[in-house]
Amino acid sequence: MGLQAFAAAARHLSFLHAARELNVTPGAISRQIQNLEDFLGERLFFRHHKRVELTPVGRDYLAEIAAPLERIGAATARIRDDAAGGAVSICAYPTFAIRWLIPRWGRFYDRHPEIDIRLTTSLNPVDFSRDDYDLAIQVAPEGETRDGLILEKMAEVEVYPVCSPDLAQQLRTPADLAGQTLIHGAPRPLDWRHWCEAAGVEDLDHTRGPRFESLNLAFQAAIEGLGVAVGLDALVRDDLAQGRLVKPFATTRRSHHPFYLVYPEAKARDPRVRTFRDWLLEEAAAG
Repeated sequence: MGLQAFAAAARHLSFLHAARELNVTPGAISRQIQNLEDFLGERLFFRHHKRVELTPVGRDYLAEIAAPLERIGAATARIRDDAAGGAVSICAYPTFAIRWLIPRWGRFYDRHPEIDIRLTTSLNPVDFSRDDYDLAIQVAPEGETRDGLILEKMAEVEVYPVCSPDLAQQLRTPADLAGQTLIHGAPRPLDWRHWCEAAGVEDLDHTRGPRFESLNLAFQAAIEGLGVAVGLDALVRDDLAQGRLVKPFATTRRSHHPFYLVYPEAKARDPRVRTFRDWLLEEAAAG
């Protein structure tokens, strides 16, 4: 419990928020961390008046134990799910999950209410020999093969600038981008450069502008009129259809790294996994 308390407090940098997450009192969190510090012989946190801060030892310790704790949690959840009848576990990129998978989720449950799905989001590649997932949605090089894994293309990655309808009125040609704020999503830092190359746009500083830690935040900033972002077609299609975003220019760049559904060959024999796989590919084909 001391490790769990430490990890929660380190994530929140707050004993109070860690206590809420673990459904215990802040005093219990403090005592568990104190016991852990006594055992290690090192301080893990600097205690301030209303906040805590990781010590250098605490930061190093968190880096060492975070991945093992995540695997333990995943394995525990998997065993509990199996005991309860079995859930299909999938890992997807956060923005893909929010903007593509979750809006379609209800259609799967309408058709297969007997199958539960456990969704995890991560920007890190899934290692099926280590991570406890049945399937993953990942970007991978076109035509890539991997030993023991099945890769099936779900959607092309097609990118183009997007912005709010009001801002789009100021954009006649790509050269007009010189007077606009360019919005960047940290997971795809080269999208603006690649699109400018495809569109033949020169003399534009494509590195300037605010950076957001997720594509979802970058797209939302564009919806709010803060600037122009580079959209991924599969992830902004609904926003375009509903008028929240506009594609101001015709040029679209297709990446050589599409979205793939990835899963171990052994999982193809699991009827629950096969059912979910079939539904995902059906939805992807529908656009």
